[in-house]
Amino acid sequence: MDQLHELRTLVERHGQEGTVETPLSGLTIYRASSPTEPVPIVYEPLACLILGGAKRTVLGDRVFRVAGGDYLTVSMDLPVSGQVIEAPYTAVSLALDLSVIAGLMMAAPAAAPSRGAPALEVHRAGPDLLDPWLRLARLLDRPQDAPVLAPMIQREVFWRLLQGPSGPMVRQIALADSRLSQVSRAITWLRANYAEPVRVERLADLAGMSPASFHRHFKAATAMSPLQYQKQIRLQQARTRLLAQPGDVAGVGFSVGYDSPSQFSREYARLFGAPPGRDAARLRDAPEIAQAVA
Repeated sequence: MDQLHELRTLVERHGQEGTVETPLSGLTIYRASSPTEPVPIVYEPLACLILGGAKRTVLGDRVFRVAGGDYLTVSMDLPVSGQVIEAPYTAVSLALDLSVIAGLMMAAPAAAPSRGAPALEVHRAGPDLLDPWLRLARLLDRPQDAPVLAPMIQREVFWRLLQGPSGPMVRQIALADSRLSQVSRAITWLRANYAEPVRVERLADLAGMSPASFHRHFKAATAMSPLQYQKQIRLQQARTRLLAQPGDVAGVGFSVGYDSPSQFSREYARLFGAPPGRDAARLRDAPEIAQAVA
């Protein structure tokens, strides 16, 4: 895996501990020198290539293990828990540009629509996919070439994704009438209105499905129910706000949609392992965790 070794060397030179946004649009570097505790985050549509170490990602009731040479593809906003389990850990991700992918699909062979598609997949990266990733990373050393070459190489990465085992899922996110795209409409609303009471019937109407069909496809894509999804988004938003408002636990709970402080504390502790006030204090004493939360 000479390509993987060169990629890791390049990325480690440009990325520090934690998460680093690079000068290349959409390209992010992740590094951890030691194993971490589970950290709840929200994945946005991306392709993430693991260059070294290993990480465990939990989505609902599904557990994914990714290690050097694997790539993870995410097709919609997903609340997950991520934990580095083998270090040193190095990875690089590229945000998925749906407009570019839709244009590439005009030249891609037609594929049979997939039903009940998941929104997160893990596969092994082959040489055809590693090659454009490597050429994209080399632009970190050649910033004068990046404005011209980076968009072309990113298109090649997307093309390889379309042609690879995650292709059916990547196609669905760019098709307005696909099941994943329909579910994604409801997720967009949930993320923007997480503090509001919600009925599955309203979300189903946004997605253009019957309630039964919507619930089935939502669960297939996200490994959780719509209400479980909303709860995770609420609690993650609360955790972020507690960093800025450490002394107002009840107010933060109310601001994200909880009428009962006791219910908020109970559900917060169930997800994060400690009550809100204690967890917020721990975050302030652990900058690397706070950075991941933010």
